[in-house]
Amino acid sequence: MPAVCFYTGKKTKFGKKRAWRGQAIKKGGFGLKPTGITRRTFKPNLQSVSAVVEGSPQRIRVSTRAIRQGLVVKALKRKYGYTRQQKAAKA
Repeated sequence: MPAVCFYTGKKTKFGKKRAWRGQAIKKGGFGLKPTGITRRTFKPNLQSVSAVVEGSPQRIRVSTRAIRQGLVVKALKRKYGYTRQQKAAKA
């Protein structure tokens, strides 16, 4: 399963990590110089959630941003109980 948000489309981004060495010029040195530049990944904070998609509950991977924005409608955890929500869904 790819690391992609179902709603926002957030996915893994690539960047670089830089290691610096030296003393800053304003502190009396010759300036900072990058000694190592390595590639790294920035992964979205994905959560596996049981959500209602097209009327039926499914397990999907969703970013926390989408959950907080209210894009995700979580499925009921059990069939019994939740009478208030069930009445609201029927109405």
